[in-house]
Amino acid sequence: MTPRQRFLAAAHQQPVDRPPIWLMRQAGRYLPEYRELKAQHDFVTMVRTPELAAEVTLQPLRRFPLDAAIIFSDILVIPEALGQGYHFRDQGGIGMDYLLDTKAKIEALDNSKIAENLKYVADALTLTRKKLGEDTALLGFCGSPWTLACYMIEGGSAKDFIKIKQLAWGQPELFELLMQKLTDAIVEYLHMQIDAGADALQIFDSWGAICPATHYEAWSLRWVHHIINKLKDRVPVILYAKGMGHKAPDLMHTGAKVISLDWTMNLRRMRQSIGHGAAVQGNLDPITLTTTPEITQVEAKRVLDEAGKMPGFIFNLGHGMVPSAKIECVEALMEVVTGQKNA
Repeated sequence: MTPRQRFLAAAHQQPVDRPPIWLMRQAGRYLPEYRELKAQHDFVTMVRTPELAAEVTLQPLRRFPLDAAIIFSDILVIPEALGQGYHFRDQGGIGMDYLLDTKAKIEALDNSKIAENLKYVADALTLTRKKLGEDTALLGFCGSPWTLACYMIEGGSAKDFIKIKQLAWGQPELFELLMQKLTDAIVEYLHMQIDAGADALQIFDSWGAICPATHYEAWSLRWVHHIINKLKDRVPVILYAKGMGHKAPDLMHTGAKVISLDWTMNLRRMRQSIGHGAAVQGNLDPITLTTTPEITQVEAKRVLDEAGKMPGFIFNLGHGMVPSAKIECVEALMEVVTGQKNA
């Protein structure tokens, strides 16, 4: 069974020889080769340059026996393609190039050139697939409409995301307009990623947990459901909603093939809760990879024990890889999951 076959079989809850493994944000600052590249090019330049994006995507696969590569990009390429660019603040965090704070600015967002404006992502996927070969899975991704709207309305990273809730409550028609534009853009974007070679897609609803419980379906999940429905089962879709594992049955009803869980959830109990309506992905605490190889292996075995022998399990982190992760801990993790020592 090839890594690609293993990954896709698990996503469809079919028997596999071992759990497939890939890691959210698996490329990045914990790798010295990434830091060398980053010293020459800023992040946004690397995202927009297919050759650099492909190189960063492939770096972790040269070190570790991963079953899937996830394309190096950013969720904020969608707002940028609509006309609201992004950057990284000197003090840390994301900043949007302007604040989306009027009806006129929301109405001016242009989703008529998504494929044209994001061709560099398609080119990066095509190039990565060529270099990767056919035996390893290739993943694309996007942010959910709700999560993207949080950044767009607040003007970037924020502590409480007050303005997006004020918009959703106080100007529901304008909120709907924004969400519809984002949803339409994402549908086109994800179809483009599939056409360029993506075997599966992950939707990040990273800020789903700031939604009031009674509004989560209306403000976030119904838009995700619309996106997945429009993809017409072309590839499996993984849905990750940080802090929302207790809503797993609702997440499953979006049509996602795989529910990705953060580290606060027990995999065995979650499987009992949702049955076999979706595969499960998760959920090692990424901070584990900043400790020791011994601790990493103990915690990885615990995750595997929780997952048991259930069909449809993909090993992953419960959130993205942190820059302070240690290579020796990642190697120890791979040894536990794959049963092979890293060469």
